[in-house]
Amino acid sequence: MRSRLRRIACLSPLLIALAACSQGGFGASVFGSKAPERLDAPGVDLRADGADNLETGHRLVASGEYELAIRSFNRAAIDRGTVDAEILSGLGTANLGLGRLGQAEQLLRRAVERDATSPEIWNNLGVVLMERGKNADATQIFRKAFALDNGESVSIRDNLRLALEKSKNSGTSYVNVEEYKLVRRGSSDYVIRSGL
Repeated sequence: MRSRLRRIACLSPLLIALAACSQGGFGASVFGSKAPERLDAPGVDLRADGADNLETGHRLVASGEYELAIRSFNRAAIDRGTVDAEILSGLGTANLGLGRLGQAEQLLRRAVERDATSPEIWNNLGVVLMERGKNADATQIFRKAFALDNGESVSIRDNLRLALEKSKNSGTSYVNVEEYKLVRRGSSDYVIRSGL
């Protein structure tokens, strides 16, 4: 009797494994219900276009992933075969997020040299200058951004207002850096956090 129980105990896993290998798997043979149709994961379309590295870089900046954003902007430059104003602006914004103010200022100044008509780039340069304590220069830059934008961007208007307030009351009041807003071409705004 004992040897018979041992054989049954040894064969039970084998019977369960065989039932799983049968057509329909566990659902059809072991549990007695009909198994669902076979589902396959979709394959990779190797002919499809990859994600736009520039857009990915902007999204990474918005989510605070600045190192990854720099890599994405660099890939965008390789894809385009040139480093244009939008890529320089993205790189400058990502460096600002990392607290690399000197690099951010250089990149944004190069960006405005290439596209002096972009209020977003002028605004972001103004934010860097405010971070570096260059209030008078930043105020002038914000005025330029405001004029180029025809006063339509709330973020640029708020930044100009804060810069003017800080310049007037430079010895007596403190304005939080988190109130300054970086602006991206398109619909998104970036906000500077006080952790810089």
